[in-house]
Amino acid sequence: MVTAPIHDSFQVFPMSSADDFFARADALLIRLERLAPPGDTARVEEGVAWHWRKRNGIGTLSAIRQFNPIALADLQHIDFQRDELDRNTRQFLTGLPANNALLWGPRGTGKSSLIKAIFNAYVGQGLRVIEVERSDLIDLPEIVELLHGRSGRFLVFCDDLAFDEHDSSYRALKTVLDGSLAATPDNLLIYATSNRRHLVPERSRDNQDAKAVDGEIHQSEAVEEKISLSERFGLWLSFHPYNQDRYLDIVSHWLQSYGLSEISPEIERAALQWALLHGSRSGRSAFQFARDWAGRAALDKSGP
Repeated sequence: MVTAPIHDSFQVFPMSSADDFFARADALLIRLERLAPPGDTARVEEGVAWHWRKRNGIGTLSAIRQFNPIALADLQHIDFQRDELDRNTRQFLTGLPANNALLWGPRGTGKSSLIKAIFNAYVGQGLRVIEVERSDLIDLPEIVELLHGRSGRFLVFCDDLAFDEHDSSYRALKTVLDGSLAATPDNLLIYATSNRRHLVPERSRDNQDAKAVDGEIHQSEAVEEKISLSERFGLWLSFHPYNQDRYLDIVSHWLQSYGLSEISPEIERAALQWALLHGSRSGRSAFQFARDWAGRAALDKSGP
């Protein structure tokens, strides 16, 4: 990267006072700080979870101090998905072959909660997590290089992935998953969630360019490009909306966690109305209702 000389940011004129000197010195220090690599990246071993942040255009690791306390036992009616991701993570932690994982399905069905619960379950066994926003995926090769040779087992967590048709940042993800001459370190996996199975929009016009050759259908290049990204994840886990009974089971679980042991018909009706108003019988809606109901009950007991 070519940068302008440091002295270019200052006017050259005789120093008239001590104030001029200190002002120039402060400006020089600010410029040097921008050029210097961030200090956090040199202390990966000191934490257990981080956000990847941009600071003055330079990527840096920002330590996460407080964690979502969700546990694997809190996740209801996703037993298969939980067991599969748990098994894959245990393989990874013990140095056995393991796959990058894509968790896809409707919002609020437990995708990101499952990854957070996996982290909570295995942080004591050396599991580490770096959360990367979709807009920062272009920095994935830099993150991979940073983690190469480090002690610990690292998950790169990308939540709610979605790319538009003209977004080229997903190519960085493709390269890290499986598409570069440089091998991805054995101490790193990518766990991602998305509402879309193929991560990018699928249009009807994409199928109009499909061709039949000797009776065999060949997808258009647009379709192949979109499918190729999700196919680079070795483990696909699909999540589905909950029916009414399962939704109420989840409500009951969270209410019990708040100390309410009996779920009356009145509470069930209120929970169903809550789901209707929020447009979703999801695990997220169930948790939000339970928190609201428990808070109301506690407030009523405490009086005015």
